Amino acid sequence: MEEKNKSEENIVKQVVGFKIGNEEYVIDILKVQEIIKPVDITPIPDSPDFIEGVINLRGMVIPIVSLRKRFNFEESKDNKDTKIIVTKIDNHFIGFLVDSVTEVLRIPSNLIEPTPPLVSKIGSEFLAGVGKLDDRLVIFIDIDKILSPEEKEVIEKSL
Repeated sequence: MEEKNKSEENIVKQVVGFKIGNEEYVIDILKVQEIIKPVDITPIPDSPDFIEGVINLRGMVIPIVSLRKRFNFEESKDNKDTKIIVTKIDNHFIGFLVDSVTEVLRIPSNLIEPTPPLVSKIGSEFLAGVGKLDDRLVIFIDIDKILSPEEKEVIEKSL
């Protein structure tokens, strides 16, 4: 049993860091297809308010979700650092609008802890843990849980 625990400690998670407001979040790098600068977003009628609309990315129509709105942060204007993180969830490409992308990080599993209550302004159903890095904390987002099954269905029907 000790060997198993020792091997778990040696697992390193590679993640992409991004910011929304002053908080730093990370998602598994294997979920990220690409990171792009914002392009013209076409609004979708009758969609949830956190869905900005869709973009055309090399012939693919990709819905864009504002994580700022999804996490109930105050709205802010896009700035020069705003990016779209294109991910693949349930065989669908979805873009997530973030304030900035920080860096690719390698975090040993033994530095990741379960999310304590009230660690963030966002709902705990999206959170997968908290990583301790030197003098800062990063919040792990479970990108597969950002959208409920009902919300995914609404997006699919609107495309």
